[in-house]
Amino acid sequence: MSFNAKMYGLGSKRSIIREIFEYSKARAAEIGADNVFDFSLGNPSVPAPAVVNETIKELLDTEDSVLLHGYTSAPGDLGVRTVIASSIKERFGVDMTPNFIYMTCGAAASLTSCLRALVENEEDECIAFAPFFTEYRVFVENAGGKFVVSMPEKKTFSIDLADFESKLNEHTKAVIINSPNNPSGVVYSEKTIKGMCDILRQKEQEYGHEIYLIADEPYRELVYADVKVPYLMNYYDNTLVCYSYSKSLSLPGERIGYIAVNPKMIDAGSVYLAICGAARSLGFVCAPSMFQHVIARCHNAKVNVDAYKENRDLLYDNLTAYGYECVKPDGAFYLFVKSPVEGDAYAFYEKAKEKEILVVPCDDFGVKGYVRIAYCVDKRRVQNSLPAFQKLAEEYK
Repeated sequence: MSFNAKMYGLGSKRSIIREIFEYSKARAAEIGADNVFDFSLGNPSVPAPAVVNETIKELLDTEDSVLLHGYTSAPGDLGVRTVIASSIKERFGVDMTPNFIYMTCGAAASLTSCLRALVENEEDECIAFAPFFTEYRVFVENAGGKFVVSMPEKKTFSIDLADFESKLNEHTKAVIINSPNNPSGVVYSEKTIKGMCDILRQKEQEYGHEIYLIADEPYRELVYADVKVPYLMNYYDNTLVCYSYSKSLSLPGERIGYIAVNPKMIDAGSVYLAICGAARSLGFVCAPSMFQHVIARCHNAKVNVDAYKENRDLLYDNLTAYGYECVKPDGAFYLFVKSPVEGDAYAFYEKAKEKEILVVPCDDFGVKGYVRIAYCVDKRRVQNSLPAFQKLAEEYK
């Protein structure tokens, strides 16, 4: 039998997150779901805003079903792209047009299309800031590039600008940035963003070619208090934004998002066409039609972030009181917790598992010795898990 061994390797071994999630379902069948404290999967627990379901019903009742469920243009319906471009212009002051918007099947399709469009050969390098979403490595390597990791500041888990600069070289083609960050929940400050962009501009001039900044932004709307998430196009011209409505509208299963190319980018039109070609080669043409139209009417809606904040505060306040060392998240819905066993996240994971607590060891996220707790769950699960977390902490003491 002949097949692609690399693809077999990806298919035969699920990501650690999916492995834990599958274990959770099996364990719940054995002892009951209420007795398993599963914090593995970043699957929103807050329902979509009411307007989303109302819009779906209205579209089904009033629109021509053939048109509603039919193909749109390959990059997406022009009217939908016009709405999104206008929203970006209104919110962030970027002179966006629909000709620089490409509708996608979520952020993964956005990222893979951008990388396929930009990476030209195996010498091209793409940098990601640790901790990073595990699939970045898969996406970069599948595009034919080399994956490079920039390590963070040790206490804040913000970007270490000195380390970042040391990782740049003449082969650097792109930099992937994710803020609010999965898995840490950290939001990179404007000062940090400006410092990173200054370095990029200096290196572009030094190397004599563009270095693209790919902003992965599925958590942009999920921030607490008055935290600001800088819009990267306003700080660096050669920026592409990969957006998804999976978290902002609690629609992960609908796979709807977009790529936005900064009109100020050098040769922006050609880059956009390269993205169109990359998406075509990957089969990502005509994103789900009905949900394009849903987004056009609901793009300003927001989920109830307060529910995530309640879970964050409940977990962070109690876990730190028990003695755990945690990074307090300003956004997203993840808590990054240091293993009480120095440098051994898997030992912590196995020990927590004995208490039916399921967390994700983050070695594959580029930082050893930490686990991720996805607190996008029912508040009762957080409350019910606290005694188990406390007992676990006492055992370590």
